[in-house]
Parts: sequence; structure tokens; C-alpha cells
Amino acid sequence: MSRNSIGKNIILTSFGESHGPFVGAVLDGFPSGFTIDINALNADMQRRRPGQSHLTTPRDETDEIQLISGVFEGQTTGTPIAFLIANNDTKPKDYDLLKDTYRPGHADLLYQTKYGLRDHRGGGRSSARITAGWVAAGSLAKQYLNQPTAFQNSQPIKITAWVNQIYLAVCPELDYIPTQAQIDASLVRCPNEQASLKMIELIEAAKQNGDSLGGMICCTIENCPIGLGEPLFGKLQAVIGQYILSINAVKGISFGEGFNVANLKGSENNDSWVLKGDKVGTDTNHSGGIIGGMATGEPINFQVVFKPTSTIAKAQTTLNAQLQETTLMAAGRHDPCVLPRAVPIVEAMTNLAIMDLLLEM
Repeated sequence: MSRNSIGKNIILTSFGESHGPFVGAVLDGFPSGFTIDINALNADMQRRRPGQSHLTTPRDETDEIQLISGVFEGQTTGTPIAFLIANNDTKPKDYDLLKDTYRPGHADLLYQTKYGLRDHRGGGRSSARITAGWVAAGSLAKQYLNQPTAFQNSQPIKITAWVNQIYLAVCPELDYIPTQAQIDASLVRCPNEQASLKMIELIEAAKQNGDSLGGMICCTIENCPIGLGEPLFGKLQAVIGQYILSINAVKGISFGEGFNVANLKGSENNDSWVLKGDKVGTDTNHSGGIIGGMATGEPINFQVVFKPTSTIAKAQTTLNAQLQETTLMAAGRHDPCVLPRAVPIVEAMTNLAIMDLLLEM
């Protein structure tokens, strides 16, 4: 059995394979009567699409959205919304070598073992290509959360992600939340110019050497209503974690001070409650805006770690379908570093997680 849906109140169901005719998603539970900005939706798709720079995979997809249900005369009807995205630049023959060979770092052998067969073309169902539908659904959730009146909140809920680290290049700590324009001004979506240039240099070198790099993305949620989250088993960080950890290549997530709390005393880590005008808040934000599984009203911030792309242009030892040791030099088109294109995916899944919890309040 394969689990292809996520969410409780608004449910995302994903479908498609990397080199099939289409990928897409169905979003069920979205409220009716909401006017969709299709241009904004397509703009978010362009931030994720392949082939957008020399640092990404050369696969060239337009990723234009077809809305095939759930929308009438530009408004949501309250019925399932289906997003369809064509795969136009497929090259399945590039993967013929993988019919009987299991790539290191990939789930090929595990899919074969679990299901008895697999789509070897670009990883099939396990490819990050399927996240295109997730970004479409998350973009629609973003539009809903960006309403100033959404869920009786006085300000729109805004989710911003950016690349904080690629390999050994780290963005200096920011004392502000960057704008999307500042983030997208960089090919690697890092708002610090010096760090961005170093990251580009490292990716170019890795690509030339047939290797790949991992890194970290930071994400901030602004204007989240106090008390959001459902203890005990619907904690805000647990729900966000489920969505984020479902993204391809993600290996970990931490909130606020993250693992640095192991180095702190309680007197150093505790956030004290204070009154800020007519609202309750905390004097510090070591918790990352979440205490007891609920939002404190402060900005929620978390960090997401991505592994290096598993497919590399270097000879690697692996097993074939006969479980014999063999050497593989992988072919196909792949990102030398997934971080720049993963930023809109992190934002999309966070938008969906927050909307799902808000619908429960």
C-alpha cells in the first residue's frame, strides 16, 4: 500500500511519475467562493520548474498549470481541485541502464522489493518531479492565507523560505526576514550576496567534477495566530514536520534554536511571557514561535536539511537485479544541488500544513 495523500481538513493527493505523460495533485476540502489568481499560481511554478539556470537540471519543462476540476469562472466550487502538469521534455531512454541496476542513495531496490516492480525512468514515483503538483496546491493555499481577514487574523499569514547553507558556504545570521525579491535576486535563493556567490562557485565546481552538494533552507511563518496547533498528537511542529519530511532529499528539521538547545541552560533557553501593547508575546524566541505544540504569536522559524543529490556522474559500486556487485556511472539530467529549487517546495508544504491546522481552529 502506498500513501499518496496528506492532510486532515484539506487533503493533498499526489499522482504521476517523472517520465509519465503528466504529474499533478488533487486538493480536497478547499473552501468555496475563493477567487484564484492563476498568474500568481504560475509564477510560483516558475520558481520550482527545472531548467531555470545553469545550476539546475537541464530538463526544460514549462510547468504551466491546467485546472481541470473544482474551479468555475475563476472561483473555487468547494469540490476537489485537480492540477494537471504535462511532462513535455522526457527522455526515458536515458534510464535504460537502470532497468536492472539499483542506484546508490536511491529507493530503486526498495521499490522493487516492496512492490515487485518499479518505474525506472528517472526514479518514477520517487522522483522530485512529482513535487510540481505540491507547489501548485501550496500556491493556492498561500493565496488563501495571504488574505488579511483569513481566519479572523488581522494580518495575512506569510511564509518565507531561503537557502541558508550549501555545503560549507553559510549565510550570515540575518536580523530581518528577507523579501521574495531579495531571495530570488540570487541564482541560489540566498539573500546574502557574498554567501550567494560562494554557493554558486561551489555548485559549479561540484557539477564540473560530477558530484553534488547538500545544504540547509530556513523558513519563517509570520502572523500565525496564537494557539495554533492541536496537542497532544497534532502539535504544530509535528504537523509541519510531517509535511516537510515528506519532501524528497530532506533529512531533518529543527525549530528555533534547534539542536543548539543541548548547549543551553533553562535560564538561557526559556522565553518569558510579556505584554506587547495589547497582545501577549515572548521577550525572546528561542522556541521558534512554538511552545507546547502551539503557536506563541511570535514568528515561527525552522531549518530544513537536504542531502546531496544522490545521482552523480561518478562511478559508484552498487547491486544489479541479480544482486551482483556492479559499477554504475549514472546518466540522465539532475540538479547538482537541489536547494535552489527546493525553496518553493518548502514554502508550499508549509502553507498547506498551516492551512490544514487553521481549518481546525
